[in-house]
Amino acid sequence: MMTIYDFTVKNNKGEEISLHKYKGQTMIIVNTASHCGFTPQFSELQKLYETYKEEGLIILGFPCNQFNNQEFDDMESTLEYCQLNHGVTFPMFQRIDVKGKNAHPLFQYLVSEKKGFLSDSIKWNFTKFLINKEGKVVDRYAPQTSPLKIEEVLKKLL
Repeated sequence: MMTIYDFTVKNNKGEEISLHKYKGQTMIIVNTASHCGFTPQFSELQKLYETYKEEGLIILGFPCNQFNNQEFDDMESTLEYCQLNHGVTFPMFQRIDVKGKNAHPLFQYLVSEKKGFLSDSIKWNFTKFLINKEGKVVDRYAPQTSPLKIEEVLKKLL
């Protein structure tokens, strides 16, 4: 039976990282974009990360440019924007596709584990997946759901 730990992703330097590195931690995995109406959620995600990282929370951000080209072309600009404007210190990874035939296997797995409202595919930036300490997808949250609204559920998993 698959878990999140079966996947590898490229960090923001392009190096392959196994998600097994985060085994035993509660995760929020989110597809992001720097120029989206939901971009202020970076600050909310960072607040959750700062509050709960010592209790085992890790947030993994995956920039995506599939929704109205709302992401920078280069990783350096993405990282700079996230850090300067939202204070992001949680891990950000290489830009990926989260839907369609070129969707990263991680996101194919996530959507297969938790279907969205009306459709399986990710409809927009800032779709959030909550993963428990055993690497199982617990829930999926729509882009318009504030990260702070999942705090109570998150606390139960920590």
